[in-house]
Amino acid sequence: QVQLVESGGGLVQAGGSLRLSCAASGSIFRLYVMNWYRQAPGKQRELVATITSRGSTDYAESVKGRFTISRDNAKNTVYLQMNSLKPEDTAVYYCKSRYYSDYDTIDVWGQGTQVTVSS
Repeated sequence: QVQLVESGGGLVQAGGSLRLSCAASGSIFRLYVMNWYRQAPGKQRELVATITSRGSTDYAESVKGRFTISRDNAKNTVYLQMNSLKPEDTAVYYCKSRYYSDYDTIDVWGQGTQVTVSS
């Protein structure tokens, strides 16, 4: 079973930057679709960014042009570079892996990392 560990969250002023990392265990990381989600207090968890096993990316409209998702398969790690941060980006950020086996779709979540953007 894959395990995911996020890091890189913290407190930053509006307009600043942070880079989140999500390290995965296992030997088939390259096959995973990786996502970053976020959940603000009192709100539903929302999808922020996706990167496929082939490196295709997609973003929520609210972060397009500011956030960049990337992956390093040699390090079993996915990143979320967040620039021009806004107070509304404040949330707990989670990474998720998705693996399509022959018989099932397997989703694994990390524990989350807090991002707080002050105005």
